[in-house]
Amino acid sequence: MRALISVSDKTGIVELAQTLHGLGVSLISTGGTAKLLAEKGLPVTEVAEVTNFPEMLDGRVKTLHPKVHGGLLARRDVPEHMAALKTHGIDTIDILIVNLYPFEATVAKPGCTLEDAIENIDIGGPAMVRSAAKNWKDVAVLTDAAQYPAVIDELKVSGKLSDKTRFALSVAAFNRISQYDGAISDYLSSIQFEEGASVPKRSEYPGQANGRFVKLQDLRYGENPHQTAAFYRDLYPAPGSLVTAKQLQGKELSYNNIADADAAWECVKSFDVPACVIVKHANPCGVAVGKDALEAYSKAFQTDPTSAFGGIIALNRVLDGAGAQSISKQFVEVLMAPGYTPEALEVFKAKANVRVLEIALPPGGPSAWDKGLNLTDIKRVGSGLLMQSADNHVLQRADLKVVTKLQPTEQQLEDLLFAWKVAKFVKSNAIVFCKDGMTMGVGAGQMSRLDSARIASIKAGHANLSLQGTAVASDAFFPFRDGLDVVVDAGATCVIQPGGSMRDQEVIDAADERGVVMVYSGVRHFRH
Repeated sequence: MRALISVSDKTGIVELAQTLHGLGVSLISTGGTAKLLAEKGLPVTEVAEVTNFPEMLDGRVKTLHPKVHGGLLARRDVPEHMAALKTHGIDTIDILIVNLYPFEATVAKPGCTLEDAIENIDIGGPAMVRSAAKNWKDVAVLTDAAQYPAVIDELKVSGKLSDKTRFALSVAAFNRISQYDGAISDYLSSIQFEEGASVPKRSEYPGQANGRFVKLQDLRYGENPHQTAAFYRDLYPAPGSLVTAKQLQGKELSYNNIADADAAWECVKSFDVPACVIVKHANPCGVAVGKDALEAYSKAFQTDPTSAFGGIIALNRVLDGAGAQSISKQFVEVLMAPGYTPEALEVFKAKANVRVLEIALPPGGPSAWDKGLNLTDIKRVGSGLLMQSADNHVLQRADLKVVTKLQPTEQQLEDLLFAWKVAKFVKSNAIVFCKDGMTMGVGAGQMSRLDSARIASIKAGHANLSLQGTAVASDAFFPFRDGLDVVVDAGATCVIQPGGSMRDQEVIDAADERGVVMVYSGVRHFRH
C-alpha cells in the first residue's frame, strides 16, 4: 500500500504517518510535509521523485501529473486500467491525505490583498481529492485531521478500511471541495474591482451566494405532519447559537420546537441580568428579569399563563432545583439554559418528554457576542432568497431622545429600555407593555397597530395584571394619535417608539395633552 500526504495544516499528521509506516504503508509526500516527516525519522519519498518532474512555478505545479492521478484514479477491478499503469510505470496510491491551502482563513484577515487570496486558491489539492474521492472503492481520502483517529483505529484492528468508511470519507471529501469552491466564489464575486487596488473593496453581498450548511438531523415532519423537514447548521456557527445546544433529555425536537426555541434563545441572551423568556408560536408571551432564574421565570409566567401552556422557556442563568420545581408544575415543550444543577436535572427526570437543552453562552456579554461575526438573516421566497444583516442593534440610554414636555424618571427609563428590548423580538405590529422588569401585556403580529395595542390590554386583563403606570414599546412609529390614546387609556405613562412619521408632531402633541412621556429610539424593529 502507498499513501500520498500533502497537508497545509499539519495537525496530527506525524502520528498518522507513523501509524501508516508501522502498518507497512509506503509514504509519498510534498515539500514541507515531506521535510517534516523526514525530520521525524520516517522514510518518505518526495512526489518529484515519483513523477520524475520537479515542482515548478513556485509550487503551483507539483502533483498535477499522470503518475499521481493515474495512481489515484485507476480501478483495480478493470484489467485495462491496471495494464495501462504497468505500461507507463505507474504505481497505485491507496490512501490520500490532503487538506487545502487556507483560503477561508486568509480572506478573513483584515487587509487581505487580492494577490494573497489568489495565491491561497489550491489547485493541485482539490484535483487530487476529487480523483481519490471518485475512486472511493479503491482509495481512502482524508481531508480533515478530525478523521485521523477513527481511521487509525480501524487500520490497527482490520489492516484496511471498509467500503462504508471509504465511502463516508469520499462524501466528506466532496463536501469539503464544495465548501472550498463556495468560499472562493463568495469572495471573488463580492469584489468591486479597481485597477491597481491592492486590498479590494468588497460588497456586503456577493454576486453569487453559496450557502454551506451541514445537516444535524432529519425531523419527523415540518410545520405540519404532511410536510417533510430537516435541521441544518451553518458550516461555521456563531458561538452561543441554538445549533450549538446539547440535548440532555426529552423527545426529539420538532420543526416548530426549533423555530420557537431560536426565538426564545435569541431574546433571552440579549439580557445582561438574569432573565427568562417564554415563547409560543414564535412570539414572546412572557419576558422578565429577576435576581435569579426562579424569580425571572415566575414573573415571566405571570404575563400570560394561558399562552405559556406548552411553551418554550429560555433562561440565561444556570437553573437550580427550586427553579426546576416551579417550572415543572407547568406543561413545557422545551427548556433552555446555559446550565443546570444536579438537583434541577433530577426534577426533570420525572418529566421524560420535556426537551432539556444546554447552551453555553459565549464570553463577553451580549454587547460582544455579535461583533465581527458578519451575521446574515436569510428568508426563502419563491425561487429566491432575501438576505439582510442581522438585527443586532443595541439601543443605549444615550440614544434616547425625549420629545415631550414631561421628562422620564429613572424607573421609567429602565422600563422603556426593557420594553424596547422585548419588542425587538415580537412579530410586527408589536405593542409591549412592561413594568418593573417584566412584560405586562404583549400584542403581536396584527395587521393594525391599534389591534396589537388592544390585544395586549386584553391579555393583561386575562392575567389579572394592572397596566397602570406601565411603559409601552411600539416597534414602529404611531401613524396617528389613536394608537397612543389606546395605550394611555389602558394605563401607560411612558412610551418608546422610533419616530419618523409625517404626523410625528400630532402624536407628540397628543402625548403632551395626555400628560405622558414619549421618547424616540430612532430605530425601527420590524420582525416579519
